[in-house]
Amino acid sequence: MSPMIKKIIIIVGIMSGFLLLSGCTQNQNEQHGIQIVASFYPLAFFAEEIGGDYITVTQVIPDNTELHAWQPSISDITAASNADILVYNGAHLDHWFEEDILTSIDTTAKFIVETTETVTLLESEAGNGHQDSLYDPHTWVSPFIASQQAEMIYAALVQKDPDHAEYYTQRWTLLQQRFTTIDTEFQEGLSTKQKDTIFVTHAAFGYLAARYGFHQHGVIGLSADEQPSASTIATLVSAMVEHETYVVYVDPVYSDRYAQTLKSTLEAETGQNVHILTLYLMSGAIDTMDYFEQLEKNLENLQIGLQAS
Repeated sequence: MSPMIKKIIIIVGIMSGFLLLSGCTQNQNEQHGIQIVASFYPLAFFAEEIGGDYITVTQVIPDNTELHAWQPSISDITAASNADILVYNGAHLDHWFEEDILTSIDTTAKFIVETTETVTLLESEAGNGHQDSLYDPHTWVSPFIASQQAEMIYAALVQKDPDHAEYYTQRWTLLQQRFTTIDTEFQEGLSTKQKDTIFVTHAAFGYLAARYGFHQHGVIGLSADEQPSASTIATLVSAMVEHETYVVYVDPVYSDRYAQTLKSTLEAETGQNVHILTLYLMSGAIDTMDYFEQLEKNLENLQIGLQAS
């Protein structure tokens, strides 16, 4: 635990004591029902879809913010301390949630949901960044895996608040149907693909690739702040020439600088027009689209790059 976090713990303790002594009820007036703290957007979105009117969700990381190196604040730890259910991804994505938040509060009476606990994780590829992790943590990009994660949240809600179990079950059933529908759309929509490889700026789509039968090559690996070498760019250009693939995918949250480098290099070498398309990481609402709408757009763009009719 970092010295800064230790200081935060002390401050939180003092603030909590002050609030108790003063009888402050502001949070109680602003919030209602089961209090859930979720580490980032997809998990908060799933919790809201399932919990509806009987929960209040606090999302720790703002939408479309770099996930891996987040440092929790005093307000983050205070929110977690006041929550009934704590939800995080796991697979070392939001390791700070375990290391800095859960170790800073009393978790005795809380439901702690590591949503990838029962997920079969993909091993991270050598050289993909994330040297501190054995597994690819970007599980939610696949609706098939995300459904498993959402079900963990549903189970915790029913266990915490059995009086509203029927309500949660009805909403979970609808959400599960959405996952099933989009999963089927991906399987059918990519079943006619003529190519089996995509090139991305951030190799965060392994679970999509594994589920729907294609491969990904990334300019950078699992960690979005990695810096690619000139040899990495050259290797990817050669691979794209070999695969006769002239589409590069970029998540709009991050810079398209590396995609533009690939595009210009490949066009100069081959004379082909190279297209840059979006592949959303779904780390927040963006371009007026929620989680499922971004998935739909991902499918549309993958069909172009993989030449699926």
